[in-house]
Amino acid sequence: MDTEGIRLFVLAADKLNISAAGRQLGLAPAVASARLSKLENQLGADLLHRSTRRVSLSLEGAEFLPYAREILAQEAAARAALGHGSPEVSGTLRFAASSTFAQLYIAPVLPEFLERYPGLRLELKLSDTQVNLIEGGFDLALRNYAIADSTLRARKLADDKRILCASPAYLERHGTPETPDDLMDHHLLVFGKGPGRTLVGDGDLPQGKFPPTSTRNRIVCDDGASMRVATVAGVGISMNSCWSISREIKQGFLLRVLQDYEVDDESAIWLVYPKSNVLTAKVRVFIDFLLEKIGNPPIWEKELQERT
Repeated sequence: MDTEGIRLFVLAADKLNISAAGRQLGLAPAVASARLSKLENQLGADLLHRSTRRVSLSLEGAEFLPYAREILAQEAAARAALGHGSPEVSGTLRFAASSTFAQLYIAPVLPEFLERYPGLRLELKLSDTQVNLIEGGFDLALRNYAIADSTLRARKLADDKRILCASPAYLERHGTPETPDDLMDHHLLVFGKGPGRTLVGDGDLPQGKFPPTSTRNRIVCDDGASMRVATVAGVGISMNSCWSISREIKQGFLLRVLQDYEVDDESAIWLVYPKSNVLTAKVRVFIDFLLEKIGNPPIWEKELQERT
């Protein structure tokens, strides 16, 4: 299939002007029209409706357009893999991530990334509420759970260990729990309406749950930063990802609770992108950059080890 003809079709579909698309590729109007006609003959379908006043996409053209874009992306990726094409990475990268994680670890390193790749522009969707990548048109997203969606691919960024913690002031007022059953007598902060987590003790220690079935949940929220701030303020005991509270643990603003117990959880932080998309240069360089700056061993593990 004529990839140059496909390139011309994509430009014409974007501009709704065959002559303008041809000029961008250095083609005379007659040559551009003939090349598009040749592509349509190869495909056996009219891709564009032409009249003396306007050009519009046909139904077949609208259906073929996303595949045409992917063919061009695959060609660019293949040439880049062989060291051909422009070394300049450019375009707009649409990235979705947890606002809490982004504030702590992504936003601080963005100046270095943008300096390294001056041709790139970022559009960030930062929210602790998960977004649909494909419907939202995102190139890449950060998630803290394994994907079950067959339309997505994932690259592990780091482990996502969780621990229980509370402020020294809260523990001084209410005492320090020694077993999971003791949590029944404490004020708990829980995240959203997610499932309870199993707590596995060292040796013969009995298992437990967080939160227990019947507890005084003082706060239920869906924002990790607010959960951390409320815990530091002494509202109660919460379960947090290590990346979220490692600095507070290091500084002594939070203390780990039930240190003989681990959360039975294999959660990790994943970089997720649509399976149907070619791993374009802009996505690949951002994934590589985040792995370089945040990946294993992540900085928060070092901070926790220094404290404990």
